[in-house]
Amino acid sequence: MRHRIVPPVDQGAGTIDTADGVALAAEWHVPDHAVGAAVLAHPHPLMGGDMHTPVPDSLFRSLPGRGIAVVRFDFRGAGRSGGTHGGGAAESADVAAATEVLARLAPGVPLWLVGWSFGADVCLQVLHRAVAGWVCVAPPLASVPADDLVAAHDPRPKLLLVPEHDQYRDPSSAQDLVADWDATTVEVVPGTDHFLAGRLALVVDLVAAAIVPPPAAAH
Repeated sequence: MRHRIVPPVDQGAGTIDTADGVALAAEWHVPDHAVGAAVLAHPHPLMGGDMHTPVPDSLFRSLPGRGIAVVRFDFRGAGRSGGTHGGGAAESADVAAATEVLARLAPGVPLWLVGWSFGADVCLQVLHRAVAGWVCVAPPLASVPADDLVAAHDPRPKLLLVPEHDQYRDPSSAQDLVADWDATTVEVVPGTDHFLAGRLALVVDLVAAAIVPPPAAAH
């Protein structure tokens, strides 16, 4: 099935159809001369998560000003999207559909999957050809079976931003769990917990730097 976006403009809201026929509510913003792109995945729908929760909202509002195109969407069964919650596995099709759309809207730039909490774990199930890497913000690393986190042994880079006081996966536990993953970095977000109060601006900075690394300082 061809993925569809309505209407096809650089900024707006519409619908993304997944490969299994679920219509997802979505919003996107593609700045002129984009230098990177990010698919934004939200936290657990059964715990109130949707695309307007704080982390995806902050990224959606801030990244285009740094030249990074973004798309955010409601997972199946959440917000204004169709379908029903799929336990994490089915939601990988939602991320894949959003990736297809953003790759067409912002071709030729590094495209990263960026998820918060449940959304981070879902992103780690997706091995799309267009993906340059993954940023996992406060990943529980428990929302889906460990064997489904197929990005773990993919050679493309993975950055885990783990809050210092995360209630679901603290930095030490995360470091131990990913010790044998390929191309994976764990960075601690200091002074905050899973919900990142007071650290959203830092998260934006870290995500932007992962997608479009700053130029090396001259010596």
